[in-house]
Formats: sequence, structure tokens, C-alpha cells
Amino acid sequence: MTRTPATTRNNPDLTRVEALVDGKVVGYSQYHVETDGSLCFFHTEVDDDREGQGIGSQLAAGVVEVAREEGAKIIPECSFIRSYLNRHEEAQDVVAEGASLTDAT
Repeated sequence: MTRTPATTRNNPDLTRVEALVDGKVVGYSQYHVETDGSLCFFHTEVDDDREGQGIGSQLAAGVVEVAREEGAKIIPECSFIRSYLNRHEEAQDVVAEGASLTDAT
């Protein structure tokens, strides 16, 4: 499939970072704010009809961008966000100290 350009935005009212295509939300990564201000991402979802179009990767990049803009660190409990961070060393500066980038077994 072709890569579909998406924009991302933080939606703090719903505590999630959203991916939009043509102004419509097509994916999101849900988080909660820790007491130290870190953003704990625990679930990422992309609409079934948008899978394979690069939306998830653009969304994960948006998660990193939001963390940088907010001056926050990421706790990647979501396996998709964790995997993205593993593959993108340039984004690992936003990972919270002590947070794991390996899957629990």
C-alpha cells in the first residue's frame, strides 16, 4: 500500500496523541500523565482500513514530537511505541530514565 500522509496532534482532553488524515482521526496513542510529568503511553490503535499505510509510524513520531514540545519523558508501556523507539535511536532522548525498551517476558 501507499504511504498516506498524516498530521498529528496532542489531545490532552482525551489524553491521547491523534493521527489525522483529511481532518479525520484515523489513529491514536493513549497516555496518562505520571506524577513527575512523564507521559505513559499504554495503547496505540490505527483504523483497520488505514493499516499498512504508515499511519502508525507517523503517529509514533508524533508521540516523540509531543514529548519534546511538552518537555516530557515517555514511558513506553505500549509495545508499538516501544518498538518504534527501539528502531529510532534518534528518538530515545525522550525515554524516561529507568523505562524499558524491551518487551517483558
